[in-house]
Amino acid sequence: MDTTFKLQTRNLDLYYGNFQALHSVTIDMEVNRVTALIGPSGCGKSTFLKTLNRMNDLIDGVTIRGEVYYDNTNIYENYDVIELRKRIGMVFQKPNPFPMTVFDNVAYGPKVHGITSKSKLEQIVEQSLKAAVLWDEVKDRLHKPALGLSGGQQQRLCIARVLAVEPDVILMDEPTSALDPISTAKIEDLIDELKKNYTIVIVTHNMQQAARISDKTAFFLNGIMIEMDETNTIFFKPRDKRTEDYISGRFG
Repeated sequence: MDTTFKLQTRNLDLYYGNFQALHSVTIDMEVNRVTALIGPSGCGKSTFLKTLNRMNDLIDGVTIRGEVYYDNTNIYENYDVIELRKRIGMVFQKPNPFPMTVFDNVAYGPKVHGITSKSKLEQIVEQSLKAAVLWDEVKDRLHKPALGLSGGQQQRLCIARVLAVEPDVILMDEPTSALDPISTAKIEDLIDELKKNYTIVIVTHNMQQAARISDKTAFFLNGIMIEMDETNTIFFKPRDKRTEDYISGRFG
């Protein structure tokens, strides 16, 4: 294994009952880069993303074979799942703030992990909101309900909530699909900033978005990772005709 890769999978198969959703997926995801997962609906992108922090453990009837390595350690062998999800955070498709204040949303994770000092929590909340480029918009309403924020602000709050527990990797499952173009642009700018300090893996249906924000792109089809390369190569010189057909809009 190589230290330039933060996450790696080897021959990863996943079954929902008898249905095979992933077929022998082998991918290397590099440190401090954005890896985009593209492909038509139902092709296994989100399922694959959730194997990277064992979110699929929560689903009945799932069988996983193969290996997933985080920092060269197989996360499916004796790895504490709570610690894993602290290190590898997840941002979902729809903003999902907790029904509590802005402050308490961001402080929630650190409190769960044992931080009780008020001044320390205040420092973490401010740093996380600044890192999510939200501080200036919410600093005067920290103790108001998070559900009163706009959709785009709620999604950046969810990103701040992930950052508050000091992760290493951020997984994003179509984080802008429920947002307007202005909010989407803010999240894309944020992703570009965050990759200086974090490794990011993003599922997106939006091909232009993948082209704008990712360094590497992997194309999935029917649970198979067809090809993965530098994003420019995937978009302009794909090796596989199926990738070319998808990117040019012939199907999907």
